[in-house]
Amino acid sequence: MEAEMRRCLLASLLPLLLVLLPPPGASAFATALDSDFTFTLPAGRKECFFQSMQKEASLEIEYQVLDGAGLDIDFHLLSPKGEALVFEQRKSDGVHTVETEDGDYMFCFDNTFSTLSDKVIFFELILDNMGDEEEDWKNYITGTDLLDMKLEDILESVNSVKSRLSKSIHIQTLLKAFEARDRNIQESNFDRVNFWSMVNLAIMVVVSAVQVYMLRSLFEDKRKTRT
Repeated sequence: MEAEMRRCLLASLLPLLLVLLPPPGASAFATALDSDFTFTLPAGRKECFFQSMQKEASLEIEYQVLDGAGLDIDFHLLSPKGEALVFEQRKSDGVHTVETEDGDYMFCFDNTFSTLSDKVIFFELILDNMGDEEEDWKNYITGTDLLDMKLEDILESVNSVKSRLSKSIHIQTLLKAFEARDRNIQESNFDRVNFWSMVNLAIMVVVSAVQVYMLRSLFEDKRKTRT
């Protein structure tokens, strides 16, 4: 009877515990910030971005070239001290993770090698361990002596759900980027097929007209009748 009452009390207090848990900025959760961006980089141009990071955090950058001749781009990642952490040339995609220090990290997409083709670029940033000042989440909860389940277990379950949801969102974002790139390739191939089909049709019409003219010229009677 007493055990059943405790289970009922736990079931009634669980929603309250989830509400009273500290916000994402608190240290109870491993803070992860995701952001993505898609932009067009004109031919002969270079575009750079900056991201402020904290010490002992993690910065993950993933990029893809969605559209443009060759589907390639130059990518550079520099530390706050100006050191080159990543230097890639003529790549269509890439994933890089670095352990960070205090300062602004710069990453650049370089299309200066192309003189005619613009590039559509997608990139995603994942920032881990970017929490603010630590907070003791146990200060938010009182009266837990009667609970059979430890609060650490509840927190672990919530963190697990949050981590899996973040991974699902990340995978969906990547699938959208892959879909956009494949669609651009298919549309480009479709336009090329239509263009060369029209060229072949025009050549066939011209050749047919020339053949008809030559055949008619062979059977024409060029003798003149005198009266």
